[in-house]
Amino acid sequence: MAKKELKEMSFLDHLEELRWLLVRSTLAIIIIACAAYFIDDFIFNQIIFGPKDPNFITYKFFCEVTRFFGVDDTYACATDFSFIIQNTEVGGQFSIYLWILITTGFVLGFPYILWELWKFIRPALYENERKKAGLFIVVSSLLFFIGVLFGYFIIVPLTINFFATFNVSDTIINQFTVDSYISMIKTSVIVSGLVFELPIIIYFLTKLGLVTPNFLRKYRRAAIVIILIIAAIVTPPDIPSQVIVSIPIMVLYEVSILISATVVKKEKENV
Repeated sequence: MAKKELKEMSFLDHLEELRWLLVRSTLAIIIIACAAYFIDDFIFNQIIFGPKDPNFITYKFFCEVTRFFGVDDTYACATDFSFIIQNTEVGGQFSIYLWILITTGFVLGFPYILWELWKFIRPALYENERKKAGLFIVVSSLLFFIGVLFGYFIIVPLTINFFATFNVSDTIINQFTVDSYISMIKTSVIVSGLVFELPIIIYFLTKLGLVTPNFLRKYRRAAIVIILIIAAIVTPPDIPSQVIVSIPIMVLYEVSILISATVVKKEKENV
């Protein structure tokens, strides 16, 4: 059996390694953010404010789906969003500009952050596991980007469509602050990306002996409740949106159980 890399390090040495991990990751985010400056017009007009357009691809897709199944398409087929986005602070737009560039740096730099994380945990792994660095980076990055796309193309449009068309009275005009609009997009995208990392998280928790497949199966019902709560938090308060968001998370949970079972099986074979 391949042994783990034995390297005696004190607690302070680990803290030093962690500090440099954070420093290098932060520098990577800043560098990518600076590069994003040159395509800021595309980032804001096409990506950030893209879901504000009723012709956004997601709205067209849901509209076609509802018509195909003969369902009332009043809600799904958005034709007009009667709301404006306003800035109410002196330095509001500049602050948002910087945070969007930093967020872009974090999203695009996520594979590098994973690489730094891998180097940090590498000494605690077996030799055959350390050879899987490429697979770890690719799979983790792929799951993260799928989650980001899910948040952007599913959660964000559902949220905008619901709140932009919801009106308790015709005398009320929706005027959303740019802070709340941007915050909604950032939260939906980043949280979705991290939630899709669930299989990877379960893999390492199982390796550490903190989670077992039996534990995950035993508390499946509790997990479903938590998933529904998460869906209720990140989506509008309507049942269809919550169901749409809950389904992929539940699938990820089931996949995580299989991954955990595979890890436990291999651990027993290596004993």
